Amino acid sequence: MKYMMLVYLDEQTMTDEEREHCYVESAQLTQDLNSTGHYLGAGPLHSVATATSVRVRDGKRLVTDGPFAETREQLGGYYVVEAADLDEAISIAERIPPARFGTIEIRPLMEIEGLPEN
Repeated sequence: MKYMMLVYLDEQTMTDEEREHCYVESAQLTQDLNSTGHYLGAGPLHSVATATSVRVRDGKRLVTDGPFAETREQLGGYYVVEAADLDEAISIAERIPPARFGTIEIRPLMEIEGLPEN
């Protein structure tokens, strides 16, 4: 089963040095996951200050700067992995470096007919 792991953390939690170290650790983790066949994709996101939110209400597009919801932690990145089950996905999630600073949300991906293949 495919799982998306969403990385949430307060953007101000890490120093620049800690963030750079986290990127190095995260790159190593993706190499490890790739070597075991679990890796499908990953990537950090730019600061929440660069976010744009789009909603459509009554047929009209509403575009606003920033994230949709105000929260203490922001979405900072993601991993998409292949795992046998939720237990294996949890084992992978605990290895994601930002888990030490924030939260990793695990969500199974739905298989929908008609989507393009990778």
